[in-house]
Amino acid sequence: MLDPTTTAIVTGAAGNVVAYMLNGPVDALRTWIARTFRGGPEERRSMLHALEEDVTALTYRSRSEKEVKGRWTDLLASYLAAHPEAREDVEALALMSTAPRVMNIGAQHNHGSGTFIGGDNYGDINSSARREP
Repeated sequence: MLDPTTTAIVTGAAGNVVAYMLNGPVDALRTWIARTFRGGPEERRSMLHALEEDVTALTYRSRSEKEVKGRWTDLLASYLAAHPEAREDVEALALMSTAPRVMNIGAQHNHGSGTFIGGDNYGDINSSARREP
């Protein structure tokens, strides 16, 4: 049985796993699993397989979000019980943001005399951008 703080961490991490599965950046989870799981290659393969199964299950709605979150809560709790030194890694997953990163997109149109490739130039319009020599 885990203490309440660890239970909260594992539950939060499992919630983020499901959020990543639903929002698309599953590659971030694959990278996290490959980097984090310390039990050896077989344990990593097992976790990656569970990830792929659950992504497919959520995609085709053969399992609910609640079921997948419960499964990952159990998987992460078992993992922490076997590898207590990985608590910080699981806590980092619990704190990872699944919100999309903000990306500023601008367009620049050049008009007038001069040579323009394709007629329009698209790219960085940040006036503080530094040019490399």
